[in-house]
Amino acid sequence: MDRLQEVFDASYRRLVGQLYAVCGNLGEAEDVVAEAFVRAADKRRAFEAADNPEAWLRTVAVNVARTRFRRRAAGERLGFRAARPEASHPPLPDDRLVLVAAMQRLPAGQREALALHYLADLPINEVAAATGVAVGTVKARLSRGRQALAALLDSTSRAMKEDRHA
Repeated sequence: MDRLQEVFDASYRRLVGQLYAVCGNLGEAEDVVAEAFVRAADKRRAFEAADNPEAWLRTVAVNVARTRFRRRAAGERLGFRAARPEASHPPLPDDRLVLVAAMQRLPAGQREALALHYLADLPINEVAAATGVAVGTVKARLSRGRQALAALLDSTSRAMKEDRHA
């Protein structure tokens, strides 16, 4: 069997789950992971030379997601209001959906660090490699991201309790 196909079979679902936490939209996560596999096919030698092909794909997918976000933001600054893809979510428990929704309110660097470290279970040095920043930067983003996320989840929890009592 072809190595790319083997990696696809073993990693696709896991990569989509990891990128869902970064993108906040299942369709977008599927798109960026698919784009990473297309690039792996186009750059077969680089892909096959990678020590960890899944990490190679994850890095490409994160970069594709970043590029899409930057282009969308630039277009919006110029006054172009492209229709956002309809939010789609995998079948997850409500608490996981609330977590991902809260993460979307964080700055991209913090969101990427939290998703890759806590949801993808990557060690800090692999998060640094996947995002192209220093280990110290990842640690700072994780610390700030945890604090911001805790505050967001706390306010969401309070709002949910108030809705139940109203």
